[in-house]
Amino acid sequence: MSNSSFPTEFLLLPFADTRELQLLHFGLFLGIYLAALLGNGLILTAVACNHRLHTPMYFFLLNLSLIDLGTITTTVPKTMANSLWDTTTISYSGCATQAFFFIVFVTAEFYLLTIMAYDRYVAICKPLHYGTIMASRTCVNMAAAVWGSTFLYAVLHMANTFSLPLCQGNLLDQFFCEIPQILKLSCSDAYLREAVLLVVSVILGSVCFIFLVLSYVPIFRAVLKIPSQQGRYKAFSTCLPHLAVVSLFISTGIFAYLKPPSISSPSLNLVVTVLYSVVPPAVNPIIYSMRNQELKDALKKLGQSVVLQQQ
Repeated sequence: MSNSSFPTEFLLLPFADTRELQLLHFGLFLGIYLAALLGNGLILTAVACNHRLHTPMYFFLLNLSLIDLGTITTTVPKTMANSLWDTTTISYSGCATQAFFFIVFVTAEFYLLTIMAYDRYVAICKPLHYGTIMASRTCVNMAAAVWGSTFLYAVLHMANTFSLPLCQGNLLDQFFCEIPQILKLSCSDAYLREAVLLVVSVILGSVCFIFLVLSYVPIFRAVLKIPSQQGRYKAFSTCLPHLAVVSLFISTGIFAYLKPPSISSPSLNLVVTVLYSVVPPAVNPIIYSMRNQELKDALKKLGQSVVLQQQ
């Protein structure tokens, strides 16, 4: 196997080919990135500092904010730097690192959203047993299982993908290093072992999706049986934000990977990828804080304490 099968760098797909549009892209992504840092950082601080939020739901929300910060930090700073410095290159090791952490964070988000659906199911459908089922040790073990399994999953992907010889050049049809785009550059007879792992991934994803659906069917049945309007509102206020985040994440991800080839184009691929990899980390904090009074109160209290310290 010759060294030419393993390039020293990859070429990423640019967002724009004129300097003005490149700077516009840099400014837009900088705003989105700062919004994600601020929103998720506030949630992390509020949950960590407010003892009233030391519950399973907010523990998982804290992990989700960490994942969102990791996801957007993996992809956005590099594409911003490329636009600012008018380049499209990324080193082989940089590409491998980016692909590894993107797999870790995106997979962890899907698994964590599944666990959060189970948490809502227990809280609404089995409230008397909630403290027993969702004990602190159980929640920590669930979170540890998510992080551990996703790291192992990413290692398997990396070991398979980056050991394949590349016969189709080094131009990736994406603005960051993504496993399917790298596989398109591999030799036609060399990617079968990675394809098997991708099939397993689809099966695991389908199982998680079915579990999500099966969790929300009894949730909605239980909520609709609550006699008081205030009780239904409170129950929906803890479920609808999670459902909105799940819907955004899954719908954009499915469209990105399963859209018909006839409507595929580089510009459409960029837009769809931004919708599932860049937009959710920025809007998730807004979605979770819009209808959650406890989180609003904690953020307000956090803001007041910061103001008082500065006076």
